[in-house]
Amino acid sequence: MSRPSSGGTFQPMRHRSGTMRDRLHSYTKRTLGAGGSIHQAVALPPNESCAGWVAVHAIDFYNDICLIWQVMASDPYLTSFRAGEGFPSGVEYRWSSSPEEQAVSVSAPQYIEMVLQWIAEQINDQQKFPEDEEDEKRVYSTPQFAALCGQIFRRLFRVYGIIYSSFFGTLEALDMAPHLNTCFKHFLFFCTEFALLPEREVEPLEVLVKPIRKQYFAARQGK
Repeated sequence: MSRPSSGGTFQPMRHRSGTMRDRLHSYTKRTLGAGGSIHQAVALPPNESCAGWVAVHAIDFYNDICLIWQVMASDPYLTSFRAGEGFPSGVEYRWSSSPEEQAVSVSAPQYIEMVLQWIAEQINDQQKFPEDEEDEKRVYSTPQFAALCGQIFRRLFRVYGIIYSSFFGTLEALDMAPHLNTCFKHFLFFCTEFALLPEREVEPLEVLVKPIRKQYFAARQGK
């Protein structure tokens, strides 16, 4: 595993060779690399753990966001946002690192940094994301792990919402919009396949979500 650097950038997480996560990650790469569709790539492989499949994708989607955010993290424009600014229209995502902590108002760039830091801490915690296969089977079957993954996916979705709302133009100017769109489509196909996003989270990005979900259901029906 790797941790955020002191400069505020976030390095991709790696799956240790020989682990269940490494095997599942490789399966996804092979499916897409062999010309498989995104719909095929998100489907649970035969005889594999659904919780393990969600776990490896939590890490892989975190990596996708990190690589996108690295392109923007040093942009002076990020410092122009005040607390409560930069979020999708009609919403403000407040930050709290634990249920016991009162949520505080932060800027959208700060929120992204805090989400990525928090996710890195969860993934690097061997009690929460173990790398030993026997521990994986035990931990992944718990309701606590399901709740944690749900929170990770909800927060990653919010990061996408912020990026599309406030930074899409910047990424478009850098010719990164196609990469962003592909990552988001993969993420949303997966979330739809496993019902990981409450509808109240989706509403601020409904204009983007609706056509991608339409593609997902069409692919599922073989159209």
